Amino acid sequence: MMKPEEIETLVTDNLPLFTEYGMRLIAAILILIAGWVIGNWVAKRIHNVKRLDPMLATFLGGFAKYAVLAVAIVTVLSQFGVQTASLLAVLGAAGLAIGLALQGTLSNVAAGVMLLILRPFNVGDYITFGGNGGTVKSLGLFSTELATPDNVAIFAPNSAIWSAEIYNYARYPIRRQDIAAGVSYKDDLDKALKVVQDVLDNHPMTLKDLEDKKPQAMISNMGESSVDIIARFWTGKDDYWTAKWEITKTIKESLDREGLTIPFPTRTLEMIQVAEKSDKDAA
Repeated sequence: MMKPEEIETLVTDNLPLFTEYGMRLIAAILILIAGWVIGNWVAKRIHNVKRLDPMLATFLGGFAKYAVLAVAIVTVLSQFGVQTASLLAVLGAAGLAIGLALQGTLSNVAAGVMLLILRPFNVGDYITFGGNGGTVKSLGLFSTELATPDNVAIFAPNSAIWSAEIYNYARYPIRRQDIAAGVSYKDDLDKALKVVQDVLDNHPMTLKDLEDKKPQAMISNMGESSVDIIARFWTGKDDYWTAKWEITKTIKESLDREGLTIPFPTRTLEMIQVAEKSDKDAA
């Protein structure tokens, strides 16, 4: 057991060393506290950004917080003489190896982040991409869940959606559609146009107040067996299919009621009869 004189001598001789490491320890504690406080502050600021999706805000906030803490820890290690350059090189190599191993997964995460930031669609929108389509049920960092009109679930990798053209059918509040109808060449075209126009004007779901989006009935084509009429109109996005079904049915019934013919495709066959030569002529 050391005597008091020996302890006093040991402390006196090593006081500069104790003081130096004590100051470094205090500085390390202060750095860690500062890193924790700053990390939480940055994460909170990210969470308060209203334009960010809650899931994306949580992801970015957590990433920023731990990035600040990582910097604080590296700074603390350097306070005690640890060669952080070699440590960072090892961590960088490990990160590169992990990144190569998880290349597909990370591409989905990157695509998910871009989808969450740019928001080409929201939950509840009907979209199509790369030949697939459905109503968006959820959007995550790795995949997007959709439901087809016949209620089949689709789990699509975010990278597949991000790399394709995205058609969002619910982004705008109104949509336009065309319904084709054909009448006979012998029918009165002005009368046919009026019948179709009346159907469009009287249907409650067609928009009639906007000058450039009023319903129109137009001659679009002279086909092989009919003169084609286009019924063009705008509706609210939620009325799209109901209006299509109802107006198609009403146009058919109105044309029939007015005696206008919706012709079937016809073909004209010319029969050429070749007279048989008599045996006498053949002889």
